[in-house]
Amino acid sequence: MTDRTLIRGGIVVTVDKSLGELNGADVLIEDDRIAAVGHNLSAEGATVIEAAGDIVIPGFIDTHRHTWETSIRTCAPDYTLGAYFAAILDQFAPKYRPEDVYAANQWGALESINAGITTLVDWSHIMNTPDHADAAIKGLQDTSIRSVFAYGFPNTSIQTWWFGPDYAGSVERIDGPDARRIRSQYLADDAGLITMGLATRGPNFCKPDVVRYEWELAKELGINITVHVAMDRFGYTKGQVRALKEMDLLYPNTTYIHSSHLLEDEWQMVADSGGNVSFAPQIELQMGHGWAPALEATKHGVPIGLSSDVATTAPSDQFTQMRAIFASERARRNGIAWDTDTDSTELITCRQVLEWATLGGAIVAGLGDRTGSITPGKKADIVIIDGSAVNVAPVIDPVAAVVCAADVSNVKTVFVDGRIRKQDGRLKAHLATPRKLVEASRDYLVGQVEHQEGWLTTAR
Repeated sequence: MTDRTLIRGGIVVTVDKSLGELNGADVLIEDDRIAAVGHNLSAEGATVIEAAGDIVIPGFIDTHRHTWETSIRTCAPDYTLGAYFAAILDQFAPKYRPEDVYAANQWGALESINAGITTLVDWSHIMNTPDHADAAIKGLQDTSIRSVFAYGFPNTSIQTWWFGPDYAGSVERIDGPDARRIRSQYLADDAGLITMGLATRGPNFCKPDVVRYEWELAKELGINITVHVAMDRFGYTKGQVRALKEMDLLYPNTTYIHSSHLLEDEWQMVADSGGNVSFAPQIELQMGHGWAPALEATKHGVPIGLSSDVATTAPSDQFTQMRAIFASERARRNGIAWDTDTDSTELITCRQVLEWATLGGAIVAGLGDRTGSITPGKKADIVIIDGSAVNVAPVIDPVAAVVCAADVSNVKTVFVDGRIRKQDGRLKAHLATPRKLVEASRDYLVGQVEHQEGWLTTAR
């Protein structure tokens, strides 16, 4: 028997160019898929959700989050990227137990759903042991969020992360046998709710033989690569994308995270190879990575997704990311116009920004054929925004209302894979036990590092 739900009478922002924005429209969900979008759809046999005056959008996509850091949320508000490397990856990460990874991933995924994020790319560079990998996946599974588990490298001791012994000459690298185990044991189904990617370091952070090993491992497993490039001074002038081209490793569907300082020819390389970019604008501004160069990506036809990156330093919702990139990219272009005494003619729009947070993000995550827009046949990953809220009403332009006015408190209802995960402003999940687990994890981890010289925290 088909399970049918009708979202009735909403302001439907489909982010589908062929359907556009429909006022007073309906969305029919059958089982896990969007069956129809339009006016006066039949509700026979369907559960009806009245959405008159509310804004119906595709679920947000977070294209890059180190979800395991949820346990130590806001411990590093003033950190630069260099300080983050030294404190979070050098001090905290080696102390993580599998249960800490589970607690963080479960709580971070619940947080995502609460914020209207229906797909999460979990960039998991905490594979200290196989048990850590199992725990990370279970944390995602237990929330039923759509996700890409990007299997990464370990952080097991001082100087084993980005500039560790594998750069100096050892063979430390992503654990190929364990990545193969994860692929076959948990994530063999590329149409499943959780799929797999490979989270790598790449040139300038690893020796060429390590880079090649990891890229070829991804090719063997049939999964996409996601890699940080051109952030702060790390790779600014060294040309990470150029190095990949020289090694013949510019694979299609590779996600280049941050890309704040890509060179002009590198943008073309990304475009020509079928790559995409993930911007974390709030973090990039706050920690010193650089600008989120949205116009450069757009000019080259490179797909854009948005991400929250690290909970240690900034909020993990897409409202924050949308406003950060909208304001910063327009400010940057206005600044250029001021300095050159010209008019600001290259300004991004709020509709572009919403697309990056939804459909663009789905394309970056490798899931553009199944989510990211309210399109019949796609998975029913849908969010209803409360259009009557005091910070949203009155609605004139629904896209502007989402991008420029709404926040997490306005996320009224969330569907993931056709199932309601949040309704009438409340998560359909028991939070007491997950909260206790993540707070216990915080207490343990902070207790492990707070005695170390130079470490300051107000986490407790």
